[in-house]
Amino acid sequence: MATPQVLAPRTPRKARSNFEQNSWLFMRFSGVLLVVLVLGHLFINLMRGEGIHAIDFAFVAGKWTNPFWQTWDLMMLWLAELHGVNGLRTIINDYAERDTTRFWLKSLLYLSAVFVLVLGTLVIFTFDPCLDPASTLDVCQK
Repeated sequence: MATPQVLAPRTPRKARSNFEQNSWLFMRFSGVLLVVLVLGHLFINLMRGEGIHAIDFAFVAGKWTNPFWQTWDLMMLWLAELHGVNGLRTIINDYAERDTTRFWLKSLLYLSAVFVLVLGTLVIFTFDPCLDPASTLDVCQK
């Protein structure tokens, strides 16, 4: 019986990125944080005060005069958008069979995500309820 030959070691693989592991962890942590943010948002907007009947333009305008609520809503926007994009990216990777299809779907996904994030952030930080000179909102009476 011939003795087995010991082959030379293969060249080591390139170090793989931890991107998929980090995106998996991001989904778990962002999901927990989103539950807290959304439940807090719903409690403040619906349970406190007059409930849904109090939500109108003046309510949002008054809320967004406070940097705390701007930051709260910004965190909700960014985390929800990134959480959803990461989930859709995973679905595209799982179900798009051709590389070109996968490329174009993910390109459209990323482009739309950047558009929504930029537009949403601009709305939160540049919102001015007092642009209307006839406005009777309390926040405009300075």
